[in-house]
Amino acid sequence: MLIDEFLPVYDEIARHQIDIHGSAERVYAAARKLDLSGSAWVRWLFRLRGFPALFFSRAKSRQEGLGLTLDGLLKSGFILLGETPPGEIVLGLVGKFWTSSGCIQRLDKAGFLRFATPDYAKAVWNFSLSPQMEGITRLFTETRVLCLDESSRKRFRFCWVFIRPFSGLIRMEALRAIKRQAEDAAIIR
Repeated sequence: MLIDEFLPVYDEIARHQIDIHGSAERVYAAARKLDLSGSAWVRWLFRLRGFPALFFSRAKSRQEGLGLTLDGLLKSGFILLGETPPGEIVLGLVGKFWTSSGCIQRLDKAGFLRFATPDYAKAVWNFSLSPQMEGITRLFTETRVLCLDESSRKRFRFCWVFIRPFSGLIRMEALRAIKRQAEDAAIIR
């Protein structure tokens, strides 16, 4: 998987999946158009989290500023590390996720790969697709976090105990949003 090229070793991992009625191409297109603005839970969690560096940008649209779309996430500090249509999309993020500001580092793909500063963590988040029986595509999401020293590892793990369930809820809402988009596209056709 492409995600292995960017973070093959990690301290924490979370995985989720959903089956979608639709071709891999249609599901992939829906993933590229990720829009979480329809989820009150996600909007509330992003605001509650209070990570301005993660979710607020100078974008004209409040939705984009919250990082509720893929474009919004990219504008707020996530990096598009790679994609293999219609198989996988990988996003990355570097910061101090246990702090109120997040200390998000604005990097490109090469900078993400090279980044090794202690007291930070690197995260990757992917969407990968696997065609199943006829007409069904299984969509997976995986989040991996690597802390770059023991101090950051301790801080992140303490924080992760509290945020993991909410992070999982956001990932599941993302999968559901992609499913709705892909299946609605099939009805329109």
